[in-house]
Amino acid sequence: MRGYTACILASASPARAATLRQAGIDPLIRVSAAEEEAVLAGFDPAYGIQAQAKVRALAQAKADAVIPTLRIDDIRTLALRHGKPLPDHAVVVACDSMLEVGGELVGKPHSPAVARSRIRQLSGQTVTLHTGHAVVLLELTEGSVKRGAQRVDHVATQVHFTELTDAEIDAYVATGEPLEVAGSFTIDGLGGPFIAGVTGDPHSVVGISLPLLRSIVTELGVFWPSLWNCTNRAL
Repeated sequence: MRGYTACILASASPARAATLRQAGIDPLIRVSAAEEEAVLAGFDPAYGIQAQAKVRALAQAKADAVIPTLRIDDIRTLALRHGKPLPDHAVVVACDSMLEVGGELVGKPHSPAVARSRIRQLSGQTVTLHTGHAVVLLELTEGSVKRGAQRVDHVATQVHFTELTDAEIDAYVATGEPLEVAGSFTIDGLGGPFIAGVTGDPHSVVGISLPLLRSIVTELGVFWPSLWNCTNRAL
């Protein structure tokens, strides 16, 4: 598929959207209403943390929740914004990340107390961030959106943290940044100086792996450059 292919990002994450835009892809944003706790409740703890399976299942659930909400007019508007015709195909991209630390999987802390405790646990440690990716190919006509083939995959990245003082932790938590990000940190914001390095794909630390995404869409028959729609203009 070498004509323009639209990208729909099933995520509210500004970091994921910014990562795609930096790679030349301005996506249509659709926030998923997937019941994440219900998805996780289906896993038997007797089988361990099941990190890969969980993030893959969560990503799939997000994609599944978004697809029924899509309308041709929304995709047409995105295409026109960038001087593109209505495409014949689109891809829905959904991701979910969880941090493996101390033999447990953690997601967003939501509260300052939990964030503070987790960051103290991360200080000076190397931990693994797991990110599931679900990509669904859509066939588009003037009046309908038809679901096609899909792929689900996972990437793991090791994140090396510096030693943080209690005062630094308190100041960071007070900003609110770590409250709604997986594992209580993000590399693309105020938390960046607290990360000494990354082993693996650095893009995945913000919740989406560009090399993995390229591999997946290629498997689905999509030419990666066909997704580009903002390489030569400001957003």
